[in-house]
Amino acid sequence: MLAGKKILLGITGGIAAYKSVLLVRMLVKAQAEVQVIMTPSASAFVSPLTLATLSKRPVLSEYFNSESGEWNNHVELGLWPDLMVIMPLTANTLAKIVHGISDNLLLAAYLSARCPVMVAPAMDLDMWKHPSTRRNMEQLILDQVFVIPPGIGELASGLYGEGRMAEPEDQFDCISTFFQTKATLIGKSVLVTAGPTHEAIDPVRFIGNHSSGKMGFALALICARRGANVHVVHGPVSASLPSHPNIVGHSVTSAIEMHEQCLNLFPEMDWAICAAAVSDYRPDVIQTEKIKKQGDELHLRLIKNPDILETLGNTRQKHQTVVGFALETENEIENAKRKLEKKKADLIVMNSLRSEGAGFGSDNNHVWLVSNSGTTEIELASKEQIAQTIVDAIELLQHEK
Repeated sequence: MLAGKKILLGITGGIAAYKSVLLVRMLVKAQAEVQVIMTPSASAFVSPLTLATLSKRPVLSEYFNSESGEWNNHVELGLWPDLMVIMPLTANTLAKIVHGISDNLLLAAYLSARCPVMVAPAMDLDMWKHPSTRRNMEQLILDQVFVIPPGIGELASGLYGEGRMAEPEDQFDCISTFFQTKATLIGKSVLVTAGPTHEAIDPVRFIGNHSSGKMGFALALICARRGANVHVVHGPVSASLPSHPNIVGHSVTSAIEMHEQCLNLFPEMDWAICAAAVSDYRPDVIQTEKIKKQGDELHLRLIKNPDILETLGNTRQKHQTVVGFALETENEIENAKRKLEKKKADLIVMNSLRSEGAGFGSDNNHVWLVSNSGTTEIELASKEQIAQTIVDAIELLQHEK
């Protein structure tokens, strides 16, 4: 996968920089060409000589090489690679990248890069959780930089928590995956909703459904593998959010919260795939204390939740594509066609509760794709296979616009 690929590896001044030695070794062993750039402070954590020996190239750090008398041209460096990787991405370098500061060779190469950029953040727990860092990370993702999320573990400070840089093996897998899939969605931003919503009745009870989030997560993963930056807004799910450098999760509970999060994200999106099983109604009053069991009946007054798909369909721009899901028990195709028109969607993915071996909680699905150009049945298959077919169909619709 990596043979002949040109990778520009930027190493910054963080304690996790020592792990770059193993990453360089793995990349070179996979026959990639690796050019290392270090910030001036990075050499305090890892030896340039070691990295130069492993990469078989001189390590660059300054604009001007006093020994050779040559200038390290940041523009040429930005044009050379197929992929730029920055690790560890410290809070300092993150802030500089987001604000376009170019006070070292690595940052100048980043600003000159015409290739995709992948970063592996690493910092202490409190720095990672700080509002400034969170804002910078959000902007970085909007700038279409692929993020290899940090893990949870022991930190250099002695604390235990989130902020530990992804291990070199995980970074290598992300780089390999980036090159092995067809990158048809690079530069695209995709919003995916997944899972159920829970509408609180009181502090311990809620109205919900059996959605696991698996179908939405499969769609997010396929889009991410094809190069898109994917934002997943999900309710309380039993499935795990896919681990991929360009998937960002936004956890919500209620339909109102999901609606608000989608409205915030949608203006920056190219696609919206509404795969969540959103509750149609919610209690008009949420009791602050647990409802005691009294009498033989309990009456709840429900009010309608906002329709996320309809809202996005009515507010989208011309370039945006909107896809919805429908779960039907009768007159399936006719109801899906009505939903397509009413919600102003480009495509409706119709699920039927009559499909044996498919649906809520299952790893398989059986759907029909309903659009203005016709209806296509997708026979029972894994949700990942179904997701690939759905994404293919959306790409085709995009080309036809």
